[in-house]
Amino acid sequence: MTILPGDPPLKGIRVLDLSRVLAGPYCSMTLSDLGAEIIKVEIPGRGDDTRGFPPFLEGESSYYLSLNRGKKSLTLNLKDEKGVEVLHRLVEKCDIVLENFRPGVTKRLGVDYEALKGIKEDLIYCSISSYGQTGPYATWPGYDLIIQGMSGLMGITGEKERPPVRVGVAVTDLNAGMYATMAILSALRVRDQRGIGQYLDVSMMDAAVSWLTYMAGGYFASGKVPERMGGAHPSIVPYQTFEAGDG
Repeated sequence: MTILPGDPPLKGIRVLDLSRVLAGPYCSMTLSDLGAEIIKVEIPGRGDDTRGFPPFLEGESSYYLSLNRGKKSLTLNLKDEKGVEVLHRLVEKCDIVLENFRPGVTKRLGVDYEALKGIKEDLIYCSISSYGQTGPYATWPGYDLIIQGMSGLMGITGEKERPPVRVGVAVTDLNAGMYATMAILSALRVRDQRGIGQYLDVSMMDAAVSWLTYMAGGYFASGKVPERMGGAHPSIVPYQTFEAGDG
């Protein structure tokens, strides 16, 4: 394929997207925005879970549409041998595989990294999960609300005298999707330089904790546990919400 001046940076890159709901689709949508071709694999009969999320626009979920622009879509039953065979043939023509199944599921289905790199040696395979592929929490289910709480993010959000508050959007999913995008771009650079693929393990928990950088630094410097401060800032004054004359 000829790459011309002005072409998007990921033109010619093909992604096989097995992910669903938010973190993975956000990642693949970002890659699509950068010029990659995305082949989204959905569940026969119902598709991505978010196809059923209201509100709807002309019969389609606005949630689904907002996360899946620029993608091609097909359905495959990965619990059926024929479905897995089709996926294996697709892998031959793809640069990247993205998935966010719970750890262990892809191995059981025969679509894990070890199985697929035998088909395409320089494959880049990215897994997004709640707590990573290994460790004591690896098999635990995790959603944005849980990760916000466990990471400490929710503990510093809200008013001091009131219970912790969830951030208004699913930031830990979106953050993990951003980290997955960065990891994939880095892996593509390594492949360009060294001709090798690799496995990428992205954890929502790790990504969320990474956002607490200066809060952690403040704790280690002062020994003081960060508190909820509403709209105020722990280090800068004035820096909060005020009622102004025009509202």
